[in-house]
Amino acid sequence: MDTNLIKQIERPTLREQVYQGLKKAIIMLELKPGQRVNDNELAALFGVSRTPVREALKRLEDEGLIESVPGSLTRVTPLLEKEAKHAFPVVAALHGVAARLSMPFEREDICSLEQWNEKLRVALEQQDVIKAIEADDGFHDVILEAAGNREIYLALERVVPKVRRLEFARFGSLEGGESVKQHSRIIEAFRDNNSQLASSLVEENWISLGRLLTDHSNDE
Repeated sequence: MDTNLIKQIERPTLREQVYQGLKKAIIMLELKPGQRVNDNELAALFGVSRTPVREALKRLEDEGLIESVPGSLTRVTPLLEKEAKHAFPVVAALHGVAARLSMPFEREDICSLEQWNEKLRVALEQQDVIKAIEADDGFHDVILEAAGNREIYLALERVVPKVRRLEFARFGSLEGGESVKQHSRIIEAFRDNNSQLASSLVEENWISLGRLLTDHSNDE
């Protein structure tokens, strides 16, 4: 068969795998804020050459997760609450737009929201921070997928890591029951096909999380 449109599906490139692995390690605080990183050591851990590691570090530096300081020191960017505080309203607004674009909401999407919210409730009861954040992500991903707007994904990809590290650092100390209740109200708004209310509630869900995580920030 001769066709220009149907092509073999490409697997993620090596550089993309290294980038995603490093990004996840930084966001989940396996690589801690301020920790020095060495391309030789990272290359050995990944089992690759230094080239994809250096490319990943440069990309992460452009995104503000890695920084180079005088003296050839490369390190994970310190966790700055001020940056996260500024990022939360942006994240909230983008998710609010996604909520409006996702209407009318399909019945199966409503069921997915309910399932993720239940997983969040259980994870919070078990004080499992990783599963709680995964469930929260799953909940909001349903809305993002229903919106089907790639530009929102691309914008969030750059700004979300600035808030995600703070979530992993402090999520476990928060009272998460309110988030489950907020999600329930969001689900009801989607069930009623009330796009304005759903958008407002989604935004407030993110804004309130930002307030909880940054209330005691001393950054100016």
